[in-house]
Amino acid sequence: MRAIEITQYGGPEVLRPCERPDPAPGAGEVLIRVRASGVNRPDVLQRKGHYPVPPGASDIPGLEVAGEIIAGDPAAMAEAGFKLGDRVCALVQGGGYAQLCVAPVGQCLPVPAGWTDVEAAGLPETSFTVWSNVFDRGRLQPGETLLVQGGTSGIGVTAIQLAKALGATVIATAGSDEKCSACLKLGADHAINYRTQDFSVETRRLTGERGADVILDMVAGPYVPRELECLADDGRLVIIALQGGTRAEVDLASLMRRRLTITGSTLRPRPVAFKQAIARALRERVWPLLETRRVQPVIFRTFKPEEAAQAHALMESNQHIGKLLLVW
Repeated sequence: MRAIEITQYGGPEVLRPCERPDPAPGAGEVLIRVRASGVNRPDVLQRKGHYPVPPGASDIPGLEVAGEIIAGDPAAMAEAGFKLGDRVCALVQGGGYAQLCVAPVGQCLPVPAGWTDVEAAGLPETSFTVWSNVFDRGRLQPGETLLVQGGTSGIGVTAIQLAKALGATVIATAGSDEKCSACLKLGADHAINYRTQDFSVETRRLTGERGADVILDMVAGPYVPRELECLADDGRLVIIALQGGTRAEVDLASLMRRRLTITGSTLRPRPVAFKQAIARALRERVWPLLETRRVQPVIFRTFKPEEAAQAHALMESNQHIGKLLLVW
C-alpha cells in the first residue's frame, strides 16, 4: 500500500510517500480501504518527536480515517452491526496516512447519512475529543456557558456546534476578526479576538460577571490563571493541549473557595474499551445531529497524500478554519 511516513523528526519536509506492507486486521478489528485521512495537531507533534507512538501502534501518522470495510473479525463486526462494504469513519492509534488502515471495531462509526467519506474523515478525532472532554469530564449541561479557546481549530468548530446544538451558550476565542466572524457563523453566541481583547475580562463581562461554567483549553501555560479568573463558581477547566507550555501558577485558595475543577486528558493511549464507550455515546447523541446537518462539516482544504508536508505547514501556520484532510 501507499502511505506517508515520518523519515526523521523535524519540519514538514520529513513527511515522505512510501510503500508499506498491507496491514492485516486481528481479533476485534477491521481493515478499512481509506478514502480520506484527517490531519491533526497531534500528527504535527509526532512528526517533531513530541508525541510518542503507543506500544503496538503503527508509526505511520494519522489518527482518523474514513472509507470502506474490506476485511475484519466476522464476530466482532456482526456484534457491532457492521459488514463488509460498509462505509465507516474510525478513530485509530496511528496508521491513518495510508491507503489501508486497521481499526478496532468499537472505534468505528457509520458514515452519517448524506455525508461523503471526505466529510466523515474529519469527524472521529474531534468528536471523540470534544465528547470526552466537554461533556464527560467537563459535564457541560444545557443552559450552561462554554468558553472554547481556539474556536476555529478542528476541535473548536466541533465544540461550538455540539455545545450549541445541545443547549449551551458558547463563547469562542480566535486570533483575528475574520476567525471571530467564522465562530459566530458556526453558532457561537459571542466571539473574542484574543489578540485585541482580554478573554478573561470579556468572558466575565459577557456573562454578567458570573463567568463560564466550562472552559475547553488547548493553550494552558499562562492562560490557566486567567481562565480560573473567568470561571463561574463550581466551574470546570478542561485542558487538552499545551501549546502555551506545561507550567502555570494557580491561586489554590481561590480554587478551594470557589470549588473549581482543573482536569485534562489525552485520548490516544486510552484503551479500546474507553474509546468504545465514547463511540456509543456519539452514535446515540451526536450522530442524529450530523444526519440532520444541525452539526456541519467544516473543511478548510483537502490535499493529495504527497502534499502532506503542505498540510502540516498550513496546520502550523494557524491560518486555517476547520479541518485539513488527505484524500486518497
